[in-house]
Amino acid sequence: MQNEEGSIQNKNSTGKAFVKGAAILGIAGLIVKLLGAVFRLPLASMIGATGMAYYSPAYYTYTVFVVIATSGIPVAISKLIAESITIGDYEEGHRVFRISFWLMFTIGAISFVIMFFGAGKIAAMQNIEEAKLPMMAVAPALLICPVLSAYRGYYQGIQNMMPTAISQVIEQVFRVVFGLGLGYLLFNEKIGGRLLSAFSPGEKGAAGAAFGATIGAAGGLAILFFIFMLGKKAYDAKRRRSVNAERKSSITILKQIAIIAIPITLGAAITPIMNLVEVPVVMKGLLNSGWDPDTAKNLYGQISGLAMPIINMPQVLTMALAMSLVPAISACHKMKDRQGLRYNTELSMRIATMIGMPCAVGMAVLAEPILLLLYSSRHDEAVNVAPAFAILAIGVIFVSMVQCIAGALQGVGKQNIPVINMCIGIVIKIVVTYILVSRPSLNIKGAALGTLIAYVIVAILNIRATKKYTGARFDIMMTYVRPGIATAVMGVVAWGMYYVVFGGGEGNKIACLISILIAACVYFVMLFVTKSITKEELVSIPGGTKIVRLMDKFTPSRRR
Repeated sequence: MQNEEGSIQNKNSTGKAFVKGAAILGIAGLIVKLLGAVFRLPLASMIGATGMAYYSPAYYTYTVFVVIATSGIPVAISKLIAESITIGDYEEGHRVFRISFWLMFTIGAISFVIMFFGAGKIAAMQNIEEAKLPMMAVAPALLICPVLSAYRGYYQGIQNMMPTAISQVIEQVFRVVFGLGLGYLLFNEKIGGRLLSAFSPGEKGAAGAAFGATIGAAGGLAILFFIFMLGKKAYDAKRRRSVNAERKSSITILKQIAIIAIPITLGAAITPIMNLVEVPVVMKGLLNSGWDPDTAKNLYGQISGLAMPIINMPQVLTMALAMSLVPAISACHKMKDRQGLRYNTELSMRIATMIGMPCAVGMAVLAEPILLLLYSSRHDEAVNVAPAFAILAIGVIFVSMVQCIAGALQGVGKQNIPVINMCIGIVIKIVVTYILVSRPSLNIKGAALGTLIAYVIVAILNIRATKKYTGARFDIMMTYVRPGIATAVMGVVAWGMYYVVFGGGEGNKIACLISILIAACVYFVMLFVTKSITKEELVSIPGGTKIVRLMDKFTPSRRR
């Protein structure tokens, strides 16, 4: 009986820890994405779809290098440190961090050399040679980001998500301020002079914006190093009290990191590689269908520069969920706590659907109003990309599932499965995208359809694998049906408010904002009406206790 009670308490504590960590990273991530919108939206309005066509390949290339350098190793750090401190071996956890730090610095230096000196060739391969200058401008960030991620992996391993969250916000603030400032000055030729006279305003504006990533990474690293030094004394004290365990060699630790990190890195790199490969595929498809090069670049810039920044915003919440899930699942897996393992996996999937469904439906229903709200100065481009945006929005549901389940599989040591499934997805996306984009009537809508189809298939494959290796059983009513009903009601309210109550006037910003706000409130209420989330689960989220108390004030107690 005591063992059963202990298991229940452990399940609840690990569940609360992981949900709290996900919430902290989710809030920080939401702030980062909002700041990113503050960055991408005015940037797109300033340099236009063609300028964004220069910026996007540079950013996608940079993202591929960043993912290769920073995705798998921080997860490996968090996993190995979590396993070490679970048994009280803080010294081993510190050795993992120190070895990983130098490994990531080396990888970052190599990445910088490749991107900076190979920018011209990489841009030419993508059929957008104007992306060379922005690529060179963003390359120095690769010297900093890997080191920054090493610190973040350390804090995730000890399940302290706050330093990571703070550094993410600081990094993005610096990126937005300096990126937009430099982008504006270079685009309007206020600075640069003869040094950049050979480049067009669009190229220079994109390069200035890209260099903001370097300044942002430096700011994030500075604040995280400061936090690390503040807590070093306390952690050193724990190291001195560590259990006397046999110390692994540096080579052994590197092998363990590689075993964990390589499959995760390959899996994480699939999406940015997919985006990168999509550039020449979409461009070639548009050119083959009869569009001239300038129009093709403009069309590509519409979907990559106007639509994708908005589509990516909800993903930050599910990505935070996945990041927090890995150490929580790893701890349960290490302690052979099957009940806690299933609980965390099932709960994370429910949260993923409760996030993904409303975001997808809301953006699809109000596709054109949202785009006109955000890109009022680019009216024709916003209207033109709205159908593709609506298709991409539906894919948010499946992206949320994919990210969540990948975190669960990584936590139980099955990192290779998401990689294989994403490889299948990327092949399907490339083939479908090229076929559909080549049709003049579809053009960039074909790219959106290719993305949607790919993620549907990957989500199905990942769900099957998760059930097999974690023992999770996703309750259809709690995971899909009840949140689906709440989402459907929200979608009807959003559409009705904008198109019926407010008359659906084109570019009516106030109507769009009010419709979104009311729909969000309706969805929150419907979650409790449909019993998609319980009060006990809400309490585990930071600030949830206050929400429950507020709800109780307006909910009459039942008399027996």
